[in-house]
Amino acid sequence: MRKKEREITDTAVIESIILKSSVCRLAMSENDRPYIVLLSFGYKDNTLYFHSAREGKKVDILRKNSKVCFEFDTDHEIVSSESPCKWTMKYRSVIGKGKASLIHDPEAKRQAFDIIMHHYSDKVSAYSEAGLDNSLIIKVEIERITGKQLGY
Repeated sequence: MRKKEREITDTAVIESIILKSSVCRLAMSENDRPYIVLLSFGYKDNTLYFHSAREGKKVDILRKNSKVCFEFDTDHEIVSSESPCKWTMKYRSVIGKGKASLIHDPEAKRQAFDIIMHHYSDKVSAYSEAGLDNSLIIKVEIERITGKQLGY
């Protein structure tokens, strides 16, 4: 990282940024062309979980190339200045890399859905068999992660 004073190395702080985030940006690559999507997610034990339809561009890309990058950001605040060139933004962010796998097993899907749902709510109910059959879970095992902040 170029500006070391902005780097977050404390894993507890990095994890708190992930847990405070409401969405994750998941980036992948197809034929050296980037593709990024905004997703709801769950996080547990250094692993990210995403709910997905069974078909689509994202799934097609991940079937060919499982290497992904992800990003979270929180605590945004514009910092104005008299000089337009000195405006800035306070923030906290996390960027990482990992390997994605597609989960088809119904019981593994249930467990992943529970992790995703617990990120957003304390209420978790039973999942319909049709709902599980028509969905896919993307599991990303985190290989590398770093945090960055400005103004905190």
